Amino acid sequence: MAKTKVAKKRTTRKRAAAGTSGKRIRILSIDGGGIRGILPGQILVGLEQKLKEQSKNDNARIADYFDLIAGTSTGGILTCAYLCPEPDSNRPKYTAAEAVDIYLERGDEIFDVSFWQKSRSLGGLTDEKYDAAELEEALDDTLGEVMLAELVKPCLITAYDVRRRKPHFFRQHDAVQHGAGRNFRVKDVARATSAAPTFFEAARIKSEAKVTYPLIDGGVFANNPAMCAYTEARVHHGFSPDRIKFPHAKDMIMVSLGTDSGQKKRASYNYKEVKDWGQAEWILPLIDILMAGNQDTIDYQLRQIFESTNVSDQYHRLEPDLGRGSRDMDNGTVENLEALREAGTEWVDDDRNSKLLDKIARQLIAEA
Repeated sequence: MAKTKVAKKRTTRKRAAAGTSGKRIRILSIDGGGIRGILPGQILVGLEQKLKEQSKNDNARIADYFDLIAGTSTGGILTCAYLCPEPDSNRPKYTAAEAVDIYLERGDEIFDVSFWQKSRSLGGLTDEKYDAAELEEALDDTLGEVMLAELVKPCLITAYDVRRRKPHFFRQHDAVQHGAGRNFRVKDVARATSAAPTFFEAARIKSEAKVTYPLIDGGVFANNPAMCAYTEARVHHGFSPDRIKFPHAKDMIMVSLGTDSGQKKRASYNYKEVKDWGQAEWILPLIDILMAGNQDTIDYQLRQIFESTNVSDQYHRLEPDLGRGSRDMDNGTVENLEALREAGTEWVDDDRNSKLLDKIARQLIAEA
């Protein structure tokens, strides 16, 4: 009891020194990256285990320890899974391990190209590369008829509206507050955020109010949605357990998960190779460059924000190494799925990373 009181006093003094009072807003952000979503998925399996051990609660879930979860594309699908409720309950339905199983068990089917589709699309040049039927079946089996307003916590999931030419953000808290016009089936949200150009056809979904939205993957503008999440937390003070108005970085803990190893395995392009490229040669490298550039830029900006307010230890950017895994976002071979699972598990088991996850778990639990 005495130790607990001392710890609380220390926490209070630290918060006072940082210029904040009350509990910090805990934010989880997950990048896009196709099948590489297995990597952040495995990291969150490790973090959930740490939360169980430190809280002494075997039923602890990722959603229990975050006030806002943001995701783009594959990160958006994971977000939906973590926040999906049990029937007739406000408890999360899936463990972190069950969420990542969407990829491990069905990734080879989602990214399987039939001979007819390959011939018809010329390998993705004239039509989408993959039939979306397997993806939609997996989302239906996982998310069913759950509505956005029914998710257990606030979220921000990105997509891009090609007709209205603007970003579209799916927000659980908006659906709760504003009703049918902002409410969607969660499986449609997941389908929209993962409608990656050249891979899957654009999604055409309807709100509960029957308004139609033609949407593509949010990775075209926010492959790393962490800055979107930071901004959302700043303007929507309802995320704060203590209702802090217009919170700053000092009032937040952010865990941002990437789907690759930063610059370590990225394809490089030399001048002689690219100087004479036309549209056909540029299309796939350009998508990769835009996504990687967005990830790095957002990470840089957030590091500066948190460091400038002397709370750099409240921002965590985790980018696991691919190991034997492929950088290709659509490599759904059984061998690559296992390689990515192995890479994520090895990252978690590394002593340095394990200690970091212990630290993050302590920070999250302290704000519960």
